[in-house]
Amino acid sequence: MEPLTEHRPVSGPVVYGFLRLVRVSQARQDALVASLVEYCRSHELQLSGVFTDRDASAGPASAAFTGLLDVLALPDVYGVVAPAMSHLGPKAIAAERGWRIEAAGSRVLLVRGPRTAHHSVSRSGPVRRRHPGTTRVLDAES
Repeated sequence: MEPLTEHRPVSGPVVYGFLRLVRVSQARQDALVASLVEYCRSHELQLSGVFTDRDASAGPASAAFTGLLDVLALPDVYGVVAPAMSHLGPKAIAAERGWRIEAAGSRVLLVRGPRTAHHSVSRSGPVRRRHPGTTRVLDAES
């Protein structure tokens, strides 16, 4: 009987990271890279590199994204990991880039998925919330 995968070193699917960092501090950049590393570790993916787009005026074909597309053409590359869809750019550019990544035969993996709509009223009716600092007084008959 063979040991389980987690008990022996195996290479996970190869992925590359993509970050859009315009006017971002070094600490923020380090935190974003760490989030990619942790995501890949927890999902048994092999993070082989991180491409960083720093040009806010670049369209869908920035130098960083073109480099990313080049490595996606390599054999055994599974996909692209990003902290959120916004790291692929503004909505129109992100949609174009997502389509081009999928056309290359790769997947887009997001550390933080798309936001879901939150409704202020639940299906069972409104929720009553107490304001901070208020106290509830109970009389002896309660």
